[in-house]
Amino acid sequence: MLLFKRKTEERARQREVQQTNPLEDIISSLLDSDAVNRSMAMQIPSISGTIDLIASIIAATPIKLYQDIDGETVPVEDDRRVFLLNDDTGDTLNASEFWKAVVRDYYLNGGSYSYINKERGRVKSLHYVESRYVTVNKNFDYIFKDFDIIVNGRSYMPFQFLKILRNTSDGAKGVSIVRENSRLIAVMYAALKLELNASKRGGNKKGFLKSEKRLEESAVKALKIAFARLYNDDKENFIVLNNGIDFKESSNTLAEMQLNENKLTNAEEIAKLFHVSTEAVSGKALSTSALAKLAAVPLMNTIQAALNRDLLLEREKGRYYFAFDTKELLKGEMGERYNAYKTALDANFMQIDEVRYMEDLPPLGLGYIKLGLQDVLYNPKTGQLFTPNTGKTRNINRQVLPGGRPDDIMEKRANPYHDPKTGRFSSKSGLRGKTKYAPTISDKKPSGVKMSKKKYTELSGKVATAHPEWTGGKHEFFDSNWGYTLTVNDFGDYTFNKKYKLK
Repeated sequence: MLLFKRKTEERARQREVQQTNPLEDIISSLLDSDAVNRSMAMQIPSISGTIDLIASIIAATPIKLYQDIDGETVPVEDDRRVFLLNDDTGDTLNASEFWKAVVRDYYLNGGSYSYINKERGRVKSLHYVESRYVTVNKNFDYIFKDFDIIVNGRSYMPFQFLKILRNTSDGAKGVSIVRENSRLIAVMYAALKLELNASKRGGNKKGFLKSEKRLEESAVKALKIAFARLYNDDKENFIVLNNGIDFKESSNTLAEMQLNENKLTNAEEIAKLFHVSTEAVSGKALSTSALAKLAAVPLMNTIQAALNRDLLLEREKGRYYFAFDTKELLKGEMGERYNAYKTALDANFMQIDEVRYMEDLPPLGLGYIKLGLQDVLYNPKTGQLFTPNTGKTRNINRQVLPGGRPDDIMEKRANPYHDPKTGRFSSKSGLRGKTKYAPTISDKKPSGVKMSKKKYTELSGKVATAHPEWTGGKHEFFDSNWGYTLTVNDFGDYTFNKKYKLK
């Protein structure tokens, strides 16, 4: 108890109150006449539409919990946290409404805060808290940063909240697009107000009256009333000027100000803030995969990092992780991804279970690499050749003498019994005039069973295909109605010692 009290006092001493007050934004707005707020930003269609589109993608993409067991990815199906994130948060908001509110706060307030309600260490429910009710109380240590979250005057620890922050530098508060791009938003909001005022005036320009003579007070009042009717769009809007009174324009029309062109240009600038195109926001884009990759997936990565930090227990971190299931979302890109996997598998620098691991699928336990029987495998370090079609292994640097033991090796030549002086082949080797161009049958089929060269090659291929693991010793092989006892030496050569008919 004394240790816990001492840590609490130390934490309180470090936090000497560097508190972010919600009144700061209000005071800043009063001092800055061009300041914009969340409500003004959401009245701009390109901003509200883009945020709603990204929020809908996030809300519609399921979140899964995975466990990594010795390189094997296993989905966890019966965890309550998965149910809370995808279906019912346990609060008044369902999961879809919850994520849409989180995304709006992420862009417009710089971050979202959701209370994690735990019971005996297990997450019972998630409670979204509006950003305007959240105050962050930070310490003054810029290295060992720490903070408290205050809601309704009550202080909470950071791990009690799910925090999804935008462009944060301290992990406590983020920076919103309203703050980062206030001038652009103010220009677009002013353009909307200008359109509104022009609509109320019925499109009439502002101006002033010029009179050649001095008007009486009654005439001035009559002109004011008449001009008030002129700029009112729901009443008669004509006026008769007396002789000697002239109207001078003092403003331009919306067309003269090129307001529509400016709106399109500003809409493109807003789209850049969210890394999307204006076509995608307006619904003209046929595929949402590009929108998801540029706008939604980076935000998903931020959310995943926050979930892994705040919703996982300390003993679970490193073994469990949350991830969005983007397979359906990126279905348009699935063909490209699978073609890349096919290339990797065909080139044999990836295996099937490695591909399944990247796709968050359970392994099949296949440890083999697919090889074509038409290929000959060569090891340049050892000089060894392996032919999968026949199952034979040869070394191009060494050769075994006929009738010799595996360790009776000599340097390989085209014909080791060729006399370089006379140019003749020696018959003392027992090869009966063998040359490299005309090998004898006994060399091709070292066998105790009499068979043709063709039969020996065929039978050796069957043995190599059925039992590629045979590398030495005596074995027994069955082919149709016949059985064979054979010996395999260290170089993969087969000697068929006995042949017998099966009953």
